[in-house]
Amino acid sequence: MVTVKIPFFDPAKIADSGQAFRIKVIDDSHVELVAYDRYLQIASAGKDTYAFSCTEKEFGKIWKNYLDLDRDYEAIVRSIDENDDYLMEAARFGCGIRILKQEIFETTISYIISQRRSIPSITTSVERISRLCGKKIDAPKLGKPFVKPLCDEYYAFPTPEDLNSLSFKMLEDTGVGYRAPYISRAAEEFANGKLDPAALDSLSDEDLYKALISMYGVGTKVANCIMLFAFARTGRFPVDVWIQRIEDKYYGGHFDCTPYPGTAGIMQQFMFYYERRKDSEII
Repeated sequence: MVTVKIPFFDPAKIADSGQAFRIKVIDDSHVELVAYDRYLQIASAGKDTYAFSCTEKEFGKIWKNYLDLDRDYEAIVRSIDENDDYLMEAARFGCGIRILKQEIFETTISYIISQRRSIPSITTSVERISRLCGKKIDAPKLGKPFVKPLCDEYYAFPTPEDLNSLSFKMLEDTGVGYRAPYISRAAEEFANGKLDPAALDSLSDEDLYKALISMYGVGTKVANCIMLFAFARTGRFPVDVWIQRIEDKYYGGHFDCTPYPGTAGIMQQFMFYYERRKDSEII
């Protein structure tokens, strides 16, 4: 177990922010997630202190980076134009949201699946794919301050090779609909090395965008989501129906990202979360 004091960190809000599909709220004080072939539970201990169900080594090697804990989010909020009332309120409402740096292949497939779908339906397909050909992860036996995991067993997201070996019919049966050919092509290209995560990660923002947009079935919004949530390119600003609604209502049809060259994606998450949750709507 690792216990850490972390300002501007709210696992429940992160779980509800729509950026990842395998992180779930257990109760008011506990969140669980599966990432990088591992199960992790986070327990709130009060006063910005959190316990993590992992070793110090694993926390430093994986979760610190995954949870973006080295970034000063309070400074980012202070950089917001004080005349932008909407964004100021969105940042206050979304206090504690951080941008997760997710596994590249899983995030690419997840956001291909996400096109024109609700978050619950995306989550269902991602879980079905993981159960079909991902590595089994047994739920750990945890003592206090942790609680019993929601399930007895979990599954890692499959490797490109394992997903590529899945029959097209089995892939279709996971509920991905017309996106099945896009997923199949992406799995094949990651498996055969045409798409290499390390090589992609080394590209400039412009070249990475060009590489992603050239993928079969990947458009502007999905490419920007992959850049933001898998490659930590926090200057990207994905526009979906929620963000377009915000831009139309509060910004004359366009949000100016130029004041936030390296943090526009973080502002996007504050706005997205606020617009979906400010009236306690369940979507």
